[in-house]
Amino acid sequence: MKPENRFYAIDKDFRNPYARDRDRIIHSGSFRKLEYKTQVFLNQEGDFFRTRLTHSIEVSQIARSITSTLGLNESLSEAIALAHDLGHTPFGHVGGDTLDECLKADGFKYGFEHNFQSYRVVSLLEKRYKAFNGLNLTFATLEGILKHSYPYKKSFLPPLIHEQFNLDTHPSIEAMVVDRADEIAYISHDIDDGVNSGLLSFEDLKESELICEILEKVSKEGIGQEEDEMFRYRFSSHLINHLVYSLLEYSKSRVEVDEVLSATLDSKTQIPIGFEPELETKIKKLKKILFTKLYQHKKIVIKMYAGKQAIKGLYHGLMEEEKMLPEFYLKQLDGRNKHRVIADYIASMSDRHALSFYNEMYGKI
Repeated sequence: MKPENRFYAIDKDFRNPYARDRDRIIHSGSFRKLEYKTQVFLNQEGDFFRTRLTHSIEVSQIARSITSTLGLNESLSEAIALAHDLGHTPFGHVGGDTLDECLKADGFKYGFEHNFQSYRVVSLLEKRYKAFNGLNLTFATLEGILKHSYPYKKSFLPPLIHEQFNLDTHPSIEAMVVDRADEIAYISHDIDDGVNSGLLSFEDLKESELICEILEKVSKEGIGQEEDEMFRYRFSSHLINHLVYSLLEYSKSRVEVDEVLSATLDSKTQIPIGFEPELETKIKKLKKILFTKLYQHKKIVIKMYAGKQAIKGLYHGLMEEEKMLPEFYLKQLDGRNKHRVIADYIASMSDRHALSFYNEMYGKI
């Protein structure tokens, strides 16, 4: 007689609830689509540049390291990190802002907000079970996805969400860790991508005291020219390490861990995760430099403007002729608002799908 496979006999999930959340997120269709969604550079511009997918993985890695060291729930932070950008539209923040404008112009007070959309993706739009919508995630993961980015109070969200999640309170400390891990990841990789693309140089960044400090550390390794790949790699490594260790040093004495989960904090409570004030100031200055030198660079602005026109064209075209919607979304028009269904469809698109559909819709074949 063939012996029973003991692994199939397990009747209890061996994972903790947040690890189960993480796995459901990773195996979702929305997570896979992040591979073709813009971070800063459009996906078509080269294999090297970060996308929403690689960014989410980098955020998850940094968040895991921080939560593990602080004695927080590593699986919870990982689940929040991997899902935190699921609601982003094509073409980065420009795409989301444009969809927000379209909805508000049509009378929708709450418009479009990518954190709320990420929550809607995992709680409503993903369909993996016959009996209900969504991925069946825990409350803590859903709250972290919805509320993780500062400012943590989300007064602009619908009343029903206020009732469910008490948006006047801060999220879990794990969600706050994801917020700062997100910041560390995008600062470091946007510099790396910007320098690699030729749109940014370390000379541009030397206006930042923080960057000068990191460059001095790298130069002591005697690697070579600032344009070299190895130099960029060592720079990113030093920058991430400096920010992570600085955050840990500042935060470790301020974090009190519950036996099961760090408690949700009242909005008046001092935020325990962060950097010392002097470093916070340096980071803000660096962000301003990146905004001016990279995000507002002519070549990036041109690409984002094209993306903005594509979002507008898709929205208005689908509002005029909804039969162009895929069957999955077309069926939803029976019980849901047309504007929101169309916004959900556009938000779900990858950059290349959005551009291809726009060109097909308006005859630019």
